[in-house]
Amino acid sequence: MNVKTAAKPGKGWPGAGGSGPESILNALPHPVLVVAADGKCHYTNDAAQQFFQSSDAVLTRRPLSEFVPFGSPLLTLIDQVMENAASVNEYGVDLASPRFGEKSVDIQVTPIGDTEEGERQVLVILQERTMAHKMDRQLTHRGAARSVVGMAAVLAHEIKNPLSGIRGAAQLLELTAEPDERTLTTLICDEVDRIRQLVDRMEIFSDERPVPREAVNIHAVLGYVRQLAEKGFARNLKIAEEYDPSLPPVLGDRNQLVQVFLNLVKNAAEAIGTHDGEIILTTAYRPGVRISVPGTKERVGLPLEICVIDNGPGVSEDIKAHLFDPFVTTKSSGTGLGLALVAKIVGDHGGIIECDSGPRRTVFRVLLPMHSGPAPEDKAVPAPQFQLNR
Repeated sequence: MNVKTAAKPGKGWPGAGGSGPESILNALPHPVLVVAADGKCHYTNDAAQQFFQSSDAVLTRRPLSEFVPFGSPLLTLIDQVMENAASVNEYGVDLASPRFGEKSVDIQVTPIGDTEEGERQVLVILQERTMAHKMDRQLTHRGAARSVVGMAAVLAHEIKNPLSGIRGAAQLLELTAEPDERTLTTLICDEVDRIRQLVDRMEIFSDERPVPREAVNIHAVLGYVRQLAEKGFARNLKIAEEYDPSLPPVLGDRNQLVQVFLNLVKNAAEAIGTHDGEIILTTAYRPGVRISVPGTKERVGLPLEICVIDNGPGVSEDIKAHLFDPFVTTKSSGTGLGLALVAKIVGDHGGIIECDSGPRRTVFRVLLPMHSGPAPEDKAVPAPQFQLNR
């Protein structure tokens, strides 16, 4: 792509009327700008004009520095690419202006060659998302999950042993109890078993062993999850797939990934309820998503996006911000540990999970690192060892 100052896209390019470059760029939902060395935009698409609340004529007449604050990281990144002729990505940049307010964006800046006059140009793509805030919340969720680790260790030691004694005593009483009294001893045993199961679920949080990672075909995992769902809890629902067949393998543990997506699909099915509904499983490649590794200058890519989408009523605003915290649940019989454990497993894989929810559309989005080696062979996925609940 070589944009010339004498011929703007759509005006001097062939095919401008239908599927030409301008039509394609204007169809993109993200702002796209071509910036020259003098700081002026040589091209802006419709999304860029809407983002900056200015027309193309205004944006191309003035330097970009007049539309963003002094010292903005956007200008710094553009200068860096102008100087080094190498692409850069920056995540979670805050842009503020009286013209368009405050926005958090991901920025991609790429050199695209020089004009006929020898003036260097760069392509700027802004991805306006709330991903940065969601990552911050994800770190909070991980911290909350870690707080359950200590609690689980205490409960395991201080509660499970006395529970065994209580259950044993109830069984002894049952041997000599009257028929109407055996109902009470059975109640004691059932409640002890319920508490033990709760403690067992919490103990999962205390597993700090590194995740055994290998190349995992995420489509094979999702296919297995779909098979389980269609034969069980989602037998009356429609499950659709929208996959990117060229997706590289995930770097992770197959069994734990089954647990993650089985739980998310189960939650989606329960949210939809008994009325006609649909669950959509999607995969996509998002190479621009990168996060910083705490304590280092390294930035890790999370290009693999897997979504579980349902058309249920949505998540209540009251709990949306705390959805992945322990003991937060929308179900009267739920423990509130399922999604917290999902967040822990995804975090242990070096990924993140987020939720976007509105009426008739809830999206649980999981971003994971990819495996850089050869693609894995499709092989059977073993059954889950435990069932998660929200």
